[in-house]
Amino acid sequence: MIAQTIQLALAPVFVLVAIGNIMNILSNRLARVVDRSRHLQVRHGQTEGIEHDMLVREIRLLDGRIHMIGRAILFLVCSALTIGVTVALLFLEEILQVDIQLVAAGFFFIAIALLMSALLLFLREIRLATSNLRIPESYLELERKI
Repeated sequence: MIAQTIQLALAPVFVLVAIGNIMNILSNRLARVVDRSRHLQVRHGQTEGIEHDMLVREIRLLDGRIHMIGRAILFLVCSALTIGVTVALLFLEEILQVDIQLVAAGFFFIAIALLMSALLLFLREIRLATSNLRIPESYLELERKI
């Protein structure tokens, strides 16, 4: 029955919604990182010495983050496309009356693997970003009791 196929296809569609939300988060992060890198590139020729070294270090860090976010978005898009194939296979199975459930399951497994890979890249990017954003102790004024 086509109604059962629609019910069966709902789970992958919910994963698509989650992927869309994650892509939105990553796109916003990417925009912020790109804006920051452009700002630093403008300052690149205006610095020297230790300040220049710190600026180059941050630009390198941002370059790595841009690369990780880009790969994560690529994996999410591939995951979403694979989920689309999964849903199409479920309907083709019903319409053509052929048994391709294992193929559909295989595509769904690949989609979840791609999603997990993207999430791992997202986690690495966040860890990279936060590991380099330490507030100097002088600003914390730890000697003061507040």
